[in-house]
Amino acid sequence: MTTSRMLKQFMISSGVLFLVSGSFPYAEQKAQAAPFIAGVHPDQRRTDTPVINKAKRDQNWQKRALTGISQPVPKHILHFLRDQGNWFSPFLRPGMHGRYDIRGWHRPRGNSTQ
Repeated sequence: MTTSRMLKQFMISSGVLFLVSGSFPYAEQKAQAAPFIAGVHPDQRRTDTPVINKAKRDQNWQKRALTGISQPVPKHILHFLRDQGNWFSPFLRPGMHGRYDIRGWHRPRGNSTQ
């Protein structure tokens, strides 16, 4: 066997060995579960994400939510509050001051007018 032929055979066998050994880690990597990447499928949530089943409200929640609303409270407002859940709502928090404070969130206690 000539030296060039032996060198050629060595290079071919080394290349095959390199290709075969290099594909094993890739196959192992593909077998693992794909990581969750947010935004790729916006209609899907992670399976281990917690789910809110019931809205948590303390004793004063409805009283705070009805701040500045005159009695009797209209039924549609009570339905709105009942269906609110844990969603963020700007209607349940103090807003701007001054003439924009139509529900009196920022007025001192006992002061009915601005």
